[in-house]
Amino acid sequence: MNLAVYDMSGKQVGSYEIDPAELAPKVSKQLLHDAVVMYQANQRQGTQKTKTRGEVAGSTRKLYRQKGTGNARAGARRSGTRRGGGHIFAKRPRDFGWRMPRKSLQTATRMALAARLADDEVKLVDRLTVDAPKTAVFARMLGALGLGEQTVLLAADTHDANVWKSARNIAGVSVSPVAELNAWSILRPKSIVMTTAAIDAFRAGAKAKAGGAAKAGGKAGGKAGGKPKAGGKKAAATALKPAARRSAKKEA
Repeated sequence: MNLAVYDMSGKQVGSYEIDPAELAPKVSKQLLHDAVVMYQANQRQGTQKTKTRGEVAGSTRKLYRQKGTGNARAGARRSGTRRGGGHIFAKRPRDFGWRMPRKSLQTATRMALAARLADDEVKLVDRLTVDAPKTAVFARMLGALGLGEQTVLLAADTHDANVWKSARNIAGVSVSPVAELNAWSILRPKSIVMTTAAIDAFRAGAKAKAGGAAKAGGKAGGKAGGKPKAGGKKAAATALKPAARRSAKKEA
């Protein structure tokens, strides 16, 4: 597929050819779902805390005697059945975070960008640079690209403080270097604006990881189909000795 390349004023200055299947031959919705759930779970603070009846301030004295008052039986005022008492199943601080395998996360990141490319939700620009922090420059650029009222991810090949300071005041706009992209950051915004250098870096990283996986598979196959070790021959010879002895006894 061919993508149009724009400059920061919104004018088309070229084209860029890329095949989404190069990044990910197929897109697994289950893997993307698992990755997004993991990133969202890791963002939870987990600092909730409520008190049990043993932690609520107050006396443990029985409110009134057991019988003879006509009222229902009652214990201390800190009971969980009374107003102001403790929680019967109190919440405790906990860590909701968990981790997926590293290679699964890398695959999910490539699948996420391949899916956005296939859905025509990625726009390419030749550069994202400003001499000084200027929010108006990026606001005009997003307007020229037709992304003024959307959530947008700006992805560059490297971190630029001026770009980050210029875009942080625009609601719904986030900035990230391509090396820090993940499946959640790619799938969350409505549109993505990437520089040609950023997508080149992403493709290079995807090819390097694919090549490493192929080499690892080749080594594993070579080990599995290699020649038997000397220990295997010795074991086979040892196993044949009793049979040879039995045949010799029969001949005698």
